[in-house]
Amino acid sequence: MVKSASSMAKKKSGGWLESIKTILYAALIAIGIRTVAFEPFNIPSGSMIPTLLVGDYLFVSKYSYGYSRHSIPFSPNIFEGRIWARMPERGDVAVFKLPRDTRQDYIKRIVGLPGDRIQVIRGILHVNGEPARREPLGDFVAEGDGPRMTVRLFREFLPGGNNHLIVEQSDDGPLDNTPEFVVPAGHVFAMGDNRDNSLDSRVPGAVGVIPLDNLVGRAEFIFFSVDGSARWWEVWGWPFAIRYARIFSAVR
Repeated sequence: MVKSASSMAKKKSGGWLESIKTILYAALIAIGIRTVAFEPFNIPSGSMIPTLLVGDYLFVSKYSYGYSRHSIPFSPNIFEGRIWARMPERGDVAVFKLPRDTRQDYIKRIVGLPGDRIQVIRGILHVNGEPARREPLGDFVAEGDGPRMTVRLFREFLPGGNNHLIVEQSDDGPLDNTPEFVVPAGHVFAMGDNRDNSLDSRVPGAVGVIPLDNLVGRAEFIFFSVDGSARWWEVWGWPFAIRYARIFSAVR
């Protein structure tokens, strides 16, 4: 049996079309999952130590607070506000678009909700005049985007019962005594867990309060983590650079 050149060309053309369709379908499915379900992020700085370390890769749930235009890749200006909006809880670790430059993603812990009064006095977070209790847990060696440092580790208890770990170098740094901030309607107040090394809502010109529409999602769990000890070409060092204990750990 002999096949004509035209039939072979049609078959080849059909094969290419099917491959292109498959790639398009896969891309649309990936975009859909990233838009409505989960989006991966990596941690490039130490502002959330000890909760998140440089080299952590995590999934953020896009449905936790509802959907805004920032839920969609490249933040197209196709609608305003949030669909199926839900208010974050104090203590959530959330990814958001930086208010002064929505091309940048930040991740911090939400400590203030609309109408809250937030102030830091001698290193102690105050929410509506109530100090957040700190339980000292000893020393912690912090390794971020700078030199290794030994800092103090605390468990902080927010009003309402949520608690989490934070670190402090001292209680008299530039961000350890702030004016009282009143969180406007439609906004939240966020701080890094590495309290003396975090650019966050305590710095109005740089970050400030975050519009609810800028929230991308809530950090859920770490799916991969590397300590940076092996560069990309040092294949022999890859197995030793992975932080196996952090893989699939929940973000709290």
